[in-house]
Amino acid sequence: MATEKTEEVEEHIEETEQKPLWLAIEEKLLELNTINLSGDAKEEAIQKIIRDLDNEGFNFFKKSGNIMHLRWAMDDMLKVGRPLMKDLNDAIAALSLEDVLDAYSATTNFIDKLGETWDEIRKTENRPDIIRIIEGTKLDLLVKKTKEMSENEGIRYLIVEEVTREDIISKLAITEEKLAEVEAEIAKEKAERKRVASLIEKVEDKSDLEKVKHLITNEVAEELIIEMAGVDKSAIEEAQKAMEEELKEQQRKAEEEAAKKKAEAAGPALEDITSEDMLEHIESIREIQEFSDVEKDIRAMCEQSAIPQSLVDIAVSDPDKLDELEKKAEG
Repeated sequence: MATEKTEEVEEHIEETEQKPLWLAIEEKLLELNTINLSGDAKEEAIQKIIRDLDNEGFNFFKKSGNIMHLRWAMDDMLKVGRPLMKDLNDAIAALSLEDVLDAYSATTNFIDKLGETWDEIRKTENRPDIIRIIEGTKLDLLVKKTKEMSENEGIRYLIVEEVTREDIISKLAITEEKLAEVEAEIAKEKAERKRVASLIEKVEDKSDLEKVKHLITNEVAEELIIEMAGVDKSAIEEAQKAMEEELKEQQRKAEEEAAKKKAEAAGPALEDITSEDMLEHIESIREIQEFSDVEKDIRAMCEQSAIPQSLVDIAVSDPDKLDELEKKAEG
């Protein structure tokens, strides 16, 4: 278990050529049995760590202070009775996402807590390494939280938390195309929110009812209306009802107008046509009938000549009645 935790810490160190020496030393000390470290056994353990670190490329003898650093770290471990790395691993494992949302604040708290026991943690030169460990832990906890979400929700969550594109792709094991797809969706949503904000700005001095009606007319989703206009569901229902009533009124007026135009197009009723106009219209009808005896054609030409619909109906259904009407009009 200790090895697994140590590997987890190693993953959170942004390495170039090798991990920081102080962490490498603490990892080696974690492997030791502190109970048997006294006298020659202690010195043998120190020499073995030196050889191991040299083999790992640390060039331990390059700086004389390295050996003293190792000896002090060993003394601190024996004094406390356990390796620093154990406390560091345990402290990391105990962190929650809420603890590390602000990585720099979390680092300060982390150092303050462990620093009560370990002076090594308080060293200024080691702080960047602790920050990287905390940031790595935060990333792991963010990714862990995405496991409770759908794939798209998880990707969105990490984008909002400003996780790098590279980390999102690698940690969630998704393709570049999948990430780009979600980014495009987010960009579209941002554009829509910008549009809605502009619509609201145009009616900012209006009542909530008028604002909601304006947004519905411009095809804004209900969820966005509620959020951005600061209204509840009942306001939307009220606006929809008002708009339905307005639509019904508009339809009623349109139907009245259509009926009026139809009546105007049909012309006066038979009894309302003057004798003079009657004679003129009948003459026109007979001229039209000379061109065609097809009802459709007769009606079309009569309409063009503004002949009343009442006379046209007689012309196509009972032409002989035109003679009666003509005699009556002549007196």
